[in-house]
Amino acid sequence: MKLRHLAAASVPVLLLAACSGGGGGGGSASGGGDGDVTLTYWASNQGTSLDNDKEVLTPVLEQFTQDTGIGVDLEVIGWSDLQTRIQTAVTSGQAPDVVNIGNTWAVSLQATGAFMPLDDAAMDAIGGADKFVETALATGGEEGSDPTSVPLYGLAYGLYYNKAMFEAAGLEPPTTWEDMVAAAQALTDPAAGVYGMALAAGSYTENNHFAFINATQNGAELFDDEGNPTFTEDGVVDGIVRYLDLMQAEDVVNPGNAQYDNASLAVADFATGKAAMILNQNNANATIEANGMAPDAYGVVPFPAPSDAESDVASHVAGINISIFGNTEHPDEALQLVEYMTSEDVQTTLGKPFSSLPVLKDAQAVFTDDAELAETFTQIYNERSAPLPLVPAEDQFETTVGQAMNTMFATIATGGTVTADDVREAMQTAQDQVQASVG
Repeated sequence: MKLRHLAAASVPVLLLAACSGGGGGGGSASGGGDGDVTLTYWASNQGTSLDNDKEVLTPVLEQFTQDTGIGVDLEVIGWSDLQTRIQTAVTSGQAPDVVNIGNTWAVSLQATGAFMPLDDAAMDAIGGADKFVETALATGGEEGSDPTSVPLYGLAYGLYYNKAMFEAAGLEPPTTWEDMVAAAQALTDPAAGVYGMALAAGSYTENNHFAFINATQNGAELFDDEGNPTFTEDGVVDGIVRYLDLMQAEDVVNPGNAQYDNASLAVADFATGKAAMILNQNNANATIEANGMAPDAYGVVPFPAPSDAESDVASHVAGINISIFGNTEHPDEALQLVEYMTSEDVQTTLGKPFSSLPVLKDAQAVFTDDAELAETFTQIYNERSAPLPLVPAEDQFETTVGQAMNTMFATIATGGTVTADDVREAMQTAQDQVQASVG
């Protein structure tokens, strides 16, 4: 494998609410050991900027070098570029030794055959599979196979609510979908520019996540046991209709949210009192507070399911995994780096600046000083999350279904109507597109 120092590039910072904590362009930092081995490590942008990531990660990696004698060349890559960079590395063979991936990409990347399978011996080398949160570890590869990635940073969705608005209206935090809608209706006042909820309704990543969560609450599957898409199942269609109806039938979402193509826009509305509730991952806290909302002004509860739901899943298992390229010349050293990055000490060190949940069993969340908030998100992540479909075509589900929902929200926002039949037709089109690639 060709090892090299990588030059920095600058791209505007983005907030993406898919599997990422932050966003941006590419930048590099390097560290060398006293030994003969230097690993190349591509890290995903988790902090407020690439420079912020480098400031956070450099001393952590320098400690690894001090402990092991293994050098690390670090490059931080923004989410807008990371998947393309990885795909290019797979094709060219000019890959890093170790790389962070969005955990929803794991099975698709596993199918390329370019990544090291983490068999029992490799798992033992990084501290054992038992150290990880079970649902998080499940994102590492196709069920029944040796995974090619393990969890690194955890994220989960929660329902953020404005405490003062709820108290003034005599409302309790919702525990069911019906409670949530009723509260949102009570708190919606379009004349005052205030809505019960804000959604990133123009973000295909947000939309596909909630297609999955709502379908799962209905007991529906998005792929069958052979990996074929089943997007037209009643539970999938009904779940999407339920989510669309927050804007269409319940009138608790500003139609302008159809143009919100990333989560930070909905977060800003929430923080400035234009929305009483938002659905966001736990890394929203810093953005909320940066927009002027005090930490004690909001609370979080799990995203509620309907009272007759078949599952109380409240989030997909969001977050970032870490993988080793199979053509590394230094597999043992790469495993040492993965062990180190997934150690309790490093997880604690990085949890606060990267606003991540621990991926280790019994570890304490440190992304917030609010013990109740930390406990809520930890419980959601550990007990009420499910992995997105663990099939190679999962990435195509995200784009086809998410983009179809973008279009449907745009139709609603411009005065049109989207019926269950319209949703089923759109899901049939998406299903056909994915099925063509599955074969």
